[in-house]
Amino acid sequence: MGQANRRAAAQKEREVHIEQRRTARTALEIRVDYSTVDALFCDFTRNINEGGLFIETPDPCPVDTMVKLQFRLPGVDDAIRTRGRVVWVDRGDPTGMGIEFEDLDAAARARINHAVRGLRNNP
Repeated sequence: MGQANRRAAAQKEREVHIEQRRTARTALEIRVDYSTVDALFCDFTRNINEGGLFIETPDPCPVDTMVKLQFRLPGVDDAIRTRGRVVWVDRGDPTGMGIEFEDLDAAARARINHAVRGLRNNP
């Protein structure tokens, strides 16, 4: 597959995933530590919403990979620790992966929702 075809396929994949989102993403760049069964990583988010986040990374994990996540939201002392699943990969610019939160406890979900609403109201 040529470079142009790969870009077109990546754009189409990106558009499909955007259409499937329940809520809009909000720009946020924070450090996120994450691990798979056999590796540890540290990269930065590009955006977040109530259901997940996008991690910018040159080497995204395959779709359906389960990851353990740890990150701190702006203005919050306690780190959020949860699991997530890679639901899509973008090989465009930026390269990265969309993670859907799994097993978020009520307190962590409330902190994420509060932070996302705050970022939307104060861009």
